[in-house]
Amino acid sequence: MKVLVIGGGGREHALVWKLKQSAKVDAIFCAPGNAGIKSLAQCVDIGAGDIDGLLEFALKERIDLTVVGPEEPLTKGIVDLFRQHGLRIFGPDRLGAVLEGSKVFTKDFLKKYGIDSARYETFAKRGAAKKFIRSIGVPCVIKADGLAAGKGVIIAATLEEADQAVDLIMKEKAFGTAGNQVVIEEFLQGEEASFLAFTDGTTVLPLPSSQDHKAIFDGDKGPNTGGMGAYSPAPVITDALAARVMEEVMLPTVRGMAAEGRPYKGVLYAGLMIDGDRIKVLEFNCRFGDPECQPLLMRLQSDLVEIFEACIDGTLDRVRMKIDPRPTVCVVLASEGYPGKYATGKAIDGLQAAAQVEGVEVFHAGTAMKGRQVVTSGGRVLGVTATGSSIREAIDRAYAAAKEITWPGCYYRRDIGHRALSRLEASRRPVVGIVMGSDSDLPVMQAAADFLRSVGIEFEMRITSAHRTPEQACAYAKTARDRGLRLIIAGAGMAAHLAGVLAAHTTLPVIGVPLDASSLNGLDALLSTVQMPPGIPVATMGIGKAGAKNAAVLAVRILALGDSGLQERLEQHARKMADEVAAKNEALNG
Repeated sequence: MKVLVIGGGGREHALVWKLKQSAKVDAIFCAPGNAGIKSLAQCVDIGAGDIDGLLEFALKERIDLTVVGPEEPLTKGIVDLFRQHGLRIFGPDRLGAVLEGSKVFTKDFLKKYGIDSARYETFAKRGAAKKFIRSIGVPCVIKADGLAAGKGVIIAATLEEADQAVDLIMKEKAFGTAGNQVVIEEFLQGEEASFLAFTDGTTVLPLPSSQDHKAIFDGDKGPNTGGMGAYSPAPVITDALAARVMEEVMLPTVRGMAAEGRPYKGVLYAGLMIDGDRIKVLEFNCRFGDPECQPLLMRLQSDLVEIFEACIDGTLDRVRMKIDPRPTVCVVLASEGYPGKYATGKAIDGLQAAAQVEGVEVFHAGTAMKGRQVVTSGGRVLGVTATGSSIREAIDRAYAAAKEITWPGCYYRRDIGHRALSRLEASRRPVVGIVMGSDSDLPVMQAAADFLRSVGIEFEMRITSAHRTPEQACAYAKTARDRGLRLIIAGAGMAAHLAGVLAAHTTLPVIGVPLDASSLNGLDALLSTVQMPPGIPVATMGIGKAGAKNAAVLAVRILALGDSGLQERLEQHARKMADEVAAKNEALNG
């Protein structure tokens, strides 16, 4: 099979690298390619936007499969053109690519099909746009309607900045005809993430989540770029949220496009804003993201050609995609001055040393050959991408390789993956508090700790008494939510007011465990724990170790309401109990 890849950036290098691994591929051409792609494919001097030239080449070489990297040829209708001439090509046609080609269309589409997005209005006149900005306030987001090489979105923090953005797009035509209309949106709070999926127009097959870093400087400061790095998976998208993205965004979009007479085939990329359990669509792209493509394809273990062909043929429902569970990280090395003016032609050293770092692939973006020397030819020059057993190891490997590469003015962010590390650190903080009135209660309450540990729930254990240390008990409850706790298990005997005292000083769920600490065998504690005043609810378990374990099981069931991974662990626990009963019956009758 002969394959043609269109484009010349890091995304296209990653595509060529992955396609080269397919047993179905005999030869790969890339137009126009770059210095890194030359070692894997034959580069052809045809621009990605020259769709007539690309068609002529594909017909002449009898190309079996064409893969489109950037958005420009897609919005120009290259898929329509190639299909008209009997050529197989992966990507949406012109009607489908409008999801990226027109922000006005996309916002109206989202509204029509009930897919959550930011409040917005579209304008063809500057005055009306500025008036609307004053009605919604700042910060706000101003977007050029059409394609602007990833630079047509401006976040304005002040009214003056907003007015300047409108003038820049609509009066000064900084992005050409892309600025004939603008979309003004409310500014959304939260964390951005990328969600990509393959689709044949009916079936949607999701890739793992990913997240890129748009801002040029560390700490997400400075102007936006095409992307200074990315990683996969993105911890902000839990399993439960991923399922919701499929049901609330991806499937409705594919079905809606079909209903509009615009059946969509290819890669659908949703840029999302995640704020707690709220999901809103920021934008759609009609192709792989760059640099998200690099870490995603590093994780893909399936034959990419088979997936592309299934999308073209409408047989994606037969594909079972294999994903490497290990995380991947891409650090972009850029030219000094990017995303503004920058010099090119700088000699790049250290590429071989970087490639020798374990788990690393160096994908070229803005590079060219000058004699035998690889030189810079763009703003984003290289994407150093690494796999690791953990996100920390992948980050460390990527930066170890990046340090080997030098050229005058080389720049890269030093904090790629910082959000993932922060979330993973937060996930290791206790989410359940196990509290008891005395250290003598520890052997019983250990049953709760053992179960939480068995399903991977972080917890903390504290001794505090409602009677002997009442101020300490109240302070524990009052600060529990701010410290990250989501639930409290309280065990106490005799008068057993501990659970009620804690519940009175927090809005978190409290589960009480009565303990046998008197001549009444724990019945006094049970009644005291159950009988809380109206408005102070305490869920009460049975007495002793069994109650402590059940308190932990109930705690996990509550936490699992928003976590499909925990739901699966609970199901495994249920199956284990059933197997134990079956084993006992077998032994009894054996």
